[in-house]
Formats: sequence, C-alpha cells, structure tokens
Amino acid sequence: MEKRVIPFSPPDISEWEIQEVVEALRSGWITTGPRTKLLERRLAAYIETGRVDVDVAAPAVSDKYQNRVVCLGSGTAAEELSLRVLGIGEGDEVVVSSYTYTSTAAAAIHCGAKVVFADIQRDGNPETRMPEMAYEAIERAITPRTKAVVTVDLGGVVSDYDRLFEVVEKKRNLFRPKEADGTPLGDLSARIQKALGRVAVVADSAHSLGASRIVCRTGTGSLPHPEWKACGQIADFTSFSFHAVKNFTTAEGGAATWLPIPGVPDAEIYKMFQVLSLHGQDKDALAKYNAGSWEYDVVGPWYKCNMTDIMAAIGLRQLDRYPGLIDRRRQMRARYDAVCEELGLFYMRHHTEHMESSHHLYLIRIPGIGEGGRNEFIRQMAKRGVTTNVHYKPLPLMTAYGKDCTSFPNAFAYYENLVTLPFHTRLSDADVEYVLAALWEVVGEFRAK
Repeated sequence: MEKRVIPFSPPDISEWEIQEVVEALRSGWITTGPRTKLLERRLAAYIETGRVDVDVAAPAVSDKYQNRVVCLGSGTAAEELSLRVLGIGEGDEVVVSSYTYTSTAAAAIHCGAKVVFADIQRDGNPETRMPEMAYEAIERAITPRTKAVVTVDLGGVVSDYDRLFEVVEKKRNLFRPKEADGTPLGDLSARIQKALGRVAVVADSAHSLGASRIVCRTGTGSLPHPEWKACGQIADFTSFSFHAVKNFTTAEGGAATWLPIPGVPDAEIYKMFQVLSLHGQDKDALAKYNAGSWEYDVVGPWYKCNMTDIMAAIGLRQLDRYPGLIDRRRQMRARYDAVCEELGLFYMRHHTEHMESSHHLYLIRIPGIGEGGRNEFIRQMAKRGVTTNVHYKPLPLMTAYGKDCTSFPNAFAYYENLVTLPFHTRLSDADVEYVLAALWEVVGEFRAK
C-alpha cells in the first residue's frame, strides 16, 4: 500500500473557530470576559440536556445555567480547585487510580494531601474493559483520613459510579468532616464536607465531555429508577480537560462542575472557584469593568488559572460542532471494533447497553507480548507512517511516584502490551482503512514469528 503519514491526535479546528477568535481579538475582551461566561452557561446546558442549541441568552434560561460550570486554564486546575473547594489539604488522603496521567494525582498533592493509589481490575472493567479501579482496593484504601476518591473516565469510557458510591457509603462511618476555621474557603469547605457526610466522589472526566451511563444514584442520592446521566451529572465534583488533543478543545483549558449540595448555594461555590482562580481577588476583570466598580479585595494568596475569552471563542464554535464530531468518532469506532474482532485483539469498548462513551481514545492490547514486544510493535507501525501511543504508563512506575509497580500488578499487566491507535476527526475514511491495513500487517508479522 502507498505510504501515508498518520499523525496521532491533531486538533480539529475549522474556519468557524478561527473567525470567532478573530472577533474576540477585535472585541477588546481577550481575558476572562463575556465569551467565557457564555461558554460556561452553554456547557452547563449541554451537560444537562445533551443539546448545543439551548438559548442560554434568554433571561430565564440564562439564570438556570449560571453558576453551574466554571471554565479554567486547564483540566488539572479544574480538579485541583475542586479539591480545594472540598477543603482537602495537609493530613488528608485522596484515593487515586494507579492507571492514569500524572495530573490526576498531582492535583491532590498540590493541595498538600497524601495520594493513596489503588490497583485496577484485572483486564479492566468486565463490561467496558476500561482500566478502572478495583472497588475492593478502594474500600481497603479508605481510612478516617480519606476525604476523596478520584475516579478516571479514561478514553471517554464512564466508570461504574454505582459501585463507587456503594463503597463510599459503606465507609461513611469512618468519615470525619473538617471544622470551620473562620476563613471564607475553610468555612465553605466545612459546610460542604458536613453536607456530604462521606468521602467525596471526584470525577476526572478529562476525556469524557458528552459521555454518559445508566446509573442508579448520583452524588445527590439514589434515583427513583435507573437513568442515563452525563459526566458532570454523576459525581460530586467533575473536571474536564479542553487541551489541544481532546475531542473538544480550547487549545488549553478545562472546566469544573458539581452537583447541588444541600445548604450550599451554587453561586457561592462558583464564586469561590472564581476567587481561587484569580489571585484570591473577589472581582474578575468583567465585574471590575462596570462603571465605578474598580475596587476589590484579595481574600487569599491564591492562584492564576482563569480561562481567557480567546480560548472560550474556540470552545463556543467547538461546542456547535461537537455532536457531529462525536458522531464521526462513532463511525470510526465501529470500523476499528470490527477489525479488532477479526484479529482477535483486546480493545476497550466505547458502547455498551449501559454506557455511551465520548470516544476519545482507542486502546488495544496485543496478546502474548510484553513491554519489549509492544515497543517494537509501535516502531513497526511508525515505519508504515502510523503514529501510535500508550495510555498510560502506570503512575507508580514514574520517578515522581516511586518507580515501583509491584503493588499494582493489574495496572502493569494492562500497560505492558497496550497500544493506542490514532482516533481523531481529521482522519478520512481512507486514512482509517490505512491504519487498519497497517494493523493487519504488523499483527500478522508478530504472529508469524
């Protein structure tokens, strides 16, 4: 076959995004401003309804979707600020999957908490094959110091939140909420922890905007009957990433959202995210722009991770296109699945009777090979012009986390023969067939050895 060059994950940017960025530059608002606020409301409407055509400019609708989502400089910032709003800090423990990217754990460490890793299920979740934490491992990891469990919806595949809530409810008697300390953040965090009365469920949904699952309960409690719920409507707090390689991008950027918490208004939580993300300043640039509103206070020596209107401009037009982008990924996934079935390869399932993924990453595992064989497999694909990747090297293998994976054998076994195929919306049908032809060829060579 004639050689092609297939990049792994370029951004899908159209003239719509480019024009919106140009208009933002001409508007005079290039930092956090009206486009960021509009994107927050539109994302809130999308998470709730699955629609991108909700008129969030209408006064009644605008009020409904205000203070529900906050856009930030990255998905990592979204998770870290979620943990800070939850009051997590020195002396606390956070349970994290051993199979994820560093940002999942680093966010907790930035807060001063101790990360406690949990191994994944052998070969991943039995239904989806996603490298999901083992629930018995989570249960063993929870102590009176545990304040949160961070689960990962890897590749766009949604975790089994019913099982996770079952575990944290079972351990409710161990939970010790923090006490108010007289500061705005400390008092808010204490109220949130006392309202939850258990370990918080925090979703790292960096890959999973638009993904959904049938659940029997969410952070607000048991549902009258099983319902489809989107990521952002299940966990207590959820973070999304809009990095350049994600399905939905703002170049860099991310967002945080949360479920209603009894006795704690959404507006108060939203305001704290804003203050935390802008140096502890109690007014953002948009609020200070109003006539006579220059004066502000700094209530804490905090952080700088707000989203800009240039980034939000990309996001507004990405959101218009997003249903179509996911549909295209579904089409490619069906073709990939069919070939992996023919080849007898293990692949992560993006669609089941109970779950619909955002189709962010396509993970396969090559039977019978270890790390060395997997790396050679990647080199052979590269010789044919196909760039592949590995998602992920377990965190305990990394220098920052001890370089010892012996306590996490399932994570290592999942990783050692894993390859991630190119799976993005700039692939043509011919490109997809080229990737699959290369896969056939390389798998055939390995089996002939």
